[in-house]
Amino acid sequence: MGTFYLLCLFAWVLVGGILTSGETGPSFDQNYHVVWGSDHVRSVRQGREVRLAMDKSSGSGIASKLYYGSGIFHMRIKLPGGDTAGVVTAFYLTSGSNAHDELDFEFLGNLEGQPWFLQTNVFTNGLGNREQRIRLWYDPAADFHLYSILWNEHQIVFFVDKTPIRVFNNKENIGVGYPSQAMQVVTTLWDAEDWATDGGQIKTNWTQAPFKAYLQGFDINGCPSNITNSPACHSTKYWWNREQFWSLNPNQQSAYADVKKNYMTYDYCLDTKRFEKPPPECPQ
Repeated sequence: MGTFYLLCLFAWVLVGGILTSGETGPSFDQNYHVVWGSDHVRSVRQGREVRLAMDKSSGSGIASKLYYGSGIFHMRIKLPGGDTAGVVTAFYLTSGSNAHDELDFEFLGNLEGQPWFLQTNVFTNGLGNREQRIRLWYDPAADFHLYSILWNEHQIVFFVDKTPIRVFNNKENIGVGYPSQAMQVVTTLWDAEDWATDGGQIKTNWTQAPFKAYLQGFDINGCPSNITNSPACHSTKYWWNREQFWSLNPNQQSAYADVKKNYMTYDYCLDTKRFEKPPPECPQ
């Protein structure tokens, strides 16, 4: 285990270190392009940082130039400040097809001084309805934080500053869908006042516009692919596919349990109003 584990750990730490600085690594236009609201996107610091803006006329978004079949995908994000009710900043992977696969981070804005909530979701073959929501334990508008998605054949893990906040295990053996389509990396800023804050009861305060989110860290650690369930993207030549990343290690399990106990405010697995019995991927 020694050498392999240390190499994998080094890769994970190295990636985090690069992204923490926001000053090194590839510039925005090497791996990404603007896909929405081009006049609301601004590149600064020689492409090491991008600002997304949203006002009444438009939101904005960027996406990776390539699609990927596995990987560990990061973005450092500083969310809009002030009164952000109705405003959603999203970082996600999506196949973009009708029966799409998708892995979502959705940051739900709130009234000034109130906590931000982070909603995650997993779509497989167009089926979602797997929302979980946590209350963030810090102010995500005060500084940049690192948000990551690990995706391999065995598990999908959502991380906040390397703390796991959600795990979706591959349970295809019991008939649960698992993302297998090649996916693009996307970050957007958009108006979701119909549902985002207090179920849509609190609307966007447009006097606060333009809302601005800042992005850093445009390197991508993924297996490029346009093929569904590409065998090449499951190879252990990619460090995130190695056995050390098939499940959480003990320290991660402990941190994950702490998040679920102290910060989770909604879990679809526990919603008996929506589901007569828990979906098969949930603890029974």
